[in-house]
Amino acid sequence: MNKNTTVKEIMARPVAIAKSATITEALDKMLDEGIDPLLVTSNGEVTGTISRRAIAEVLGSRKNVAIAPTKIHVASYADDNFTSVYPDQEVDILVPLLQHHKLVAVFDPNHRLVGQVGYGDLLKVLRPQGNLDGLLERAYTIQSEERVVHLRRRMLDEKIHRFVVTDNGSIVGMVTETDVARSLAAFREVVDTKYQDQRIRNLIVRDIMKAPVIATERTVPLSNAVDLMLQKQISALPVTDKGKLMGILTREALIRAL
Repeated sequence: MNKNTTVKEIMARPVAIAKSATITEALDKMLDEGIDPLLVTSNGEVTGTISRRAIAEVLGSRKNVAIAPTKIHVASYADDNFTSVYPDQEVDILVPLLQHHKLVAVFDPNHRLVGQVGYGDLLKVLRPQGNLDGLLERAYTIQSEERVVHLRRRMLDEKIHRFVVTDNGSIVGMVTETDVARSLAAFREVVDTKYQDQRIRNLIVRDIMKAPVIATERTVPLSNAVDLMLQKQISALPVTDKGKLMGILTREALIRAL
């Protein structure tokens, strides 16, 4: 990276949603664009962000069970805590900001939204030093036959964003807040309200997990692991040692290490 690389050289096209939109529209946009969180706007002005985690919490809440997801608006669950930079600032300014926020808005001098920077944008030009072992986080696991309601409760209570799914000790999938949000949205749209509480208890992790899993061996150079994450557009990478799960490498951990 050039010492004087600026924000405008790495920023991505801004992707935003109006606060008057529904949470299902927000989730669809996140999935289509591969973005989390989304910038939220009102009359063209950025007012905050909304995340997949927030949407998953809304859709899984008992108090919202009688409300169709298409009737729940972004404004009610947006987070007004966001940060921003200008295009001509150097990229180093992004490091501490992204260590506290998943997304940074980019405004021009007239305060018009012109871009955004997320973890992946910064990791294209800045990489931490060291090896995989030094950045590994604990990999939380869950059985493939576990119920989704129990999965969601663990996510909320233990503040876990993702689980590696196992079956008889073997890695068979990955399940994240996104998978929970997407499955709950689809479930709420097709199952009659009076049957939802009973039917949702029959939903198991295997039904919503992603498979097969993209993983890497702990002997792989760190830069290669980062390249794989960016190429496959994944936020976390399970790391194994001769097939045994050793931990997980996340974009958050990479940004914290910068």
